[in-house]
Amino acid sequence: MANPTYLDFANTLDPNDKVATIIELQNETNEILTDMVCKEGNLMTGHKTTVRTGLPSSTWRLLNYGVQPSKSQSTPVTDVTGMLEAYAEIDKELADLNGNASAFRLTEDRAFLESMNQEMAETLFYGNVAVDPEKFTGLSARYSEMSTDIDDIGYNIIDGGSATANNTSIWLIVWGDNTLHGIYPKGSVGGFKHQDLGEETLTDANGGLYQGYRTHYQWKIGLTVRDWRYAVRIANIDWATTIAGTGPDLVDLMIDAIEQIPNLNMGTPVFYMRRDIRTALRKQIKDDGNVNLTVDTVAGKRVVSFDEIPVRRVDQLLSTEAVVS
Repeated sequence: MANPTYLDFANTLDPNDKVATIIELQNETNEILTDMVCKEGNLMTGHKTTVRTGLPSSTWRLLNYGVQPSKSQSTPVTDVTGMLEAYAEIDKELADLNGNASAFRLTEDRAFLESMNQEMAETLFYGNVAVDPEKFTGLSARYSEMSTDIDDIGYNIIDGGSATANNTSIWLIVWGDNTLHGIYPKGSVGGFKHQDLGEETLTDANGGLYQGYRTHYQWKIGLTVRDWRYAVRIANIDWATTIAGTGPDLVDLMIDAIEQIPNLNMGTPVFYMRRDIRTALRKQIKDDGNVNLTVDTVAGKRVVSFDEIPVRRVDQLLSTEAVVS
């Protein structure tokens, strides 16, 4: 399977459809799962890969003159995975009243799934093992300082122009095996584990005992950036002025981001932004009569696209980012 996402992996690995159903429920509120390519790591705690940092030289050769050998420059990088867990509990009598306890428990567990969704998405963009060692390192910690050096990761940070601490970012990511992808530990099954622990004696807030059902959710996940050129951060977008209609030209910034990517065909390109920023983008394009933005129906769902690149909303992207300088 070429570039499988978490949803693809769940559908191929789970014969009884329980994990697949859970991932589909998560996918309803976390659109990143639609796109994020996942691969099994080569370590029990993550993934070790080689990142290209320089290209070999080549030479125009004259007759009777030789060519000096050269080699590319690369560096090994180890990315760790985090382990996100939750326990869902429900009164047995309440679940049994429904007549289908398993289905009812799953509907009640959606709040736990949503919480895990939000935590995963936030960590994907803001995780930093130097601050929170139990998590994994996300994108902002990697794309954290601008640079004019074309060979530096900071070259793929575009300045939205704000000098306040009231900022948000738009991200363009090309998901793929050789660009950026999610990881789960070696030997684990798709990273996500659902375990029905059955009936247990539970304790209420006052110490009282009652019979209930308990479910354990566990999500082992991380991120690796094999080629930093395939992600672009549009930083320093003033959130307040943008949603008020007086902010930067989002269309120009997104065009600049697209032009930073060496080859969009290397994977699946996707834009990510807050819901209110996507609303501001649509209004800008509507006012300008611009045709870059389209709304298409894909697999029965309406998908907003910019220059044929899907534009997903991620409300875990902050509106209080500090200035990236």
